[in-house]
Amino acid sequence: MLGHRDLKVFQLAYRLAMEIFHLTKGFPKEEVYSLTDQIRRSSRSVPTNIAEGFRKRRYPLLLISKLTDSDGEATETQVWLDFSLDCGYMSKQNHDHLTAGYEEVGRMLSGMIANPGKFALSGASLNAERSKRSSN
Repeated sequence: MLGHRDLKVFQLAYRLAMEIFHLTKGFPKEEVYSLTDQIRRSSRSVPTNIAEGFRKRRYPLLLISKLTDSDGEATETQVWLDFSLDCGYMSKQNHDHLTAGYEEVGRMLSGMIANPGKFALSGASLNAERSKRSSN
């Protein structure tokens, strides 16, 4: 595994955040500093926390902490999706598609949190990574 961009959960979370960005361009102007800002912020925090956690994977507890933060942001995003639907800013089809995506992100994150050793750097991996950096 090369980096955070190789993680399927990062790829999915990033794609969902971009879908939300494009979808929210059509939200009413009066929502710019409330619902639009909040849903964009929380959706972008999901892949951001995954990336930060992956970078700190040599410390399993920090990895778990960042993945837990990411899961919380994914759940927050689902609440903003519910508001978007109930306020009439989003179709049920878009809501259901995005909600299903964030539920999948949550399942993937739960698996990583339950098994951080699969993603944490071992001593050998850590030494290889240090060697690679020093040669660049």
